[in-house]
Amino acid sequence: MVCRTVRQKTLTSPAASSDVKGSGSRTSPAQHDGSSLREQLHRVGYIADPDLATALWLAGELQRPLLIEGDAGVGKTALALSLARAEGRTLIRLQCHEGIDLAQAAYEWNYGRQLLAIRLGETTDRALVEADLFSREYLLERPLLQAITSEQPCVLLIDEIDRSDEAFEAFLLEILADYQITVPELGTLHARHAPQVLLTSNGTRELSDALRRRCLYHWLDYPDLAREISIVRATLPDAESRLIEQAVAFVQRLRREDLGKTPGVAETLDWVRALHRLQFKSLPDDPGGLMATLGCLLKTREDRFQMEPRQIQRLLDGRRDGVAAGTSTGVASHSND
Repeated sequence: MVCRTVRQKTLTSPAASSDVKGSGSRTSPAQHDGSSLREQLHRVGYIADPDLATALWLAGELQRPLLIEGDAGVGKTALALSLARAEGRTLIRLQCHEGIDLAQAAYEWNYGRQLLAIRLGETTDRALVEADLFSREYLLERPLLQAITSEQPCVLLIDEIDRSDEAFEAFLLEILADYQITVPELGTLHARHAPQVLLTSNGTRELSDALRRRCLYHWLDYPDLAREISIVRATLPDAESRLIEQAVAFVQRLRREDLGKTPGVAETLDWVRALHRLQFKSLPDDPGGLMATLGCLLKTREDRFQMEPRQIQRLLDGRRDGVAAGTSTGVASHSND
């Protein structure tokens, strides 16, 4: 037997505090800009430019979500992973997709356990009220609720938000604005520690103005030559320096071609890793030696067949037209950055 009661109240998370914003500060008075955060990210292998580091630092200081837009493969998701490592926080990731709903993103009730409790109550003649069945014990926490109820500061990555629909965006507004989730059966759950929220978008659809207003914004572009060389060197320290410089310069020129899918930093890393495994010390003059490796860079049939040996030769020839000088200049400017 189940007796239903009506419950309407506001709750806090298990280690809740009445002042979320006051408890979320994570920087010392001496840390007044993004330079320290940039150094932290560098130590864990993420080479951020000053603008990105400042945007990320401001998002933490102001306790605002940071919306990062950019083409696929420029390092948006890797930024969240590196931020969590740099600050020693837990990373909670919500991968968005078409049709994602509340049960997948925030919470759902464990109906199996609730049904079992009802049947056990019937056998013992114990009257069950709504509070018995709709308690935290029966609540299955999904990524958004996990971030809100976390007893320690965490990084919440809402990845590829543009793949979800506008209805899901509307649900996110409460979380992004007030760091809380309302569960009708329990009340409103407030976060003790405002999570560091990063939203990423590949720009496959336009996001709502309401969501954008609740976030700080940063456009993450493809890195320039010097920064991409630094990224590859930090990730693949065993690869030959000459190979890295020539391969990155090649990819930079390749991005200027009319491709259906422009290779990102992830593709550059895959390609250099492949060339290193094949014992290349530098790029060969003959394009035939590279053709079999282009699957690391070109991910569509059209792009693959467009890049014939003569086009690859043309891109390789660019290396002999002054790229070496530009590379050394770019590396020097990066080191002074």
